[in-house]
Amino acid sequence: MATLLQLLALLAVIIGTFFSLIGVIGLIRLPDVYTRLHATGKVGVYGAVLLLVAAALWTPLGWGKALLLIVLLMASGPVSAHAISSAAYRIGLPMKDPVRDDLAEL
Repeated sequence: MATLLQLLALLAVIIGTFFSLIGVIGLIRLPDVYTRLHATGKVGVYGAVLLLVAAALWTPLGWGKALLLIVLLMASGPVSAHAISSAAYRIGLPMKDPVRDDLAEL
């Protein structure tokens, strides 16, 4: 049983690190603040959640704390990314090649 939990934890670490790496690459490569926040707000949160799952699998006594951190991270990550992008729009940071701008009509 312990070997299975260690294998699942290792798999969660590998997948979580992959998601985090994709988020960092998106942060570096994407053209403007809005698309960068999309990469870090979604992919980065999933990478951190998978790393927390791996930590909880490795140390079974930490499931309560890990679940609380996962819930808080899933709730606060997208909200903070939205708040930052809203602030960036309000101060006038331009979008690169916008297809549609619903806020310009307000």
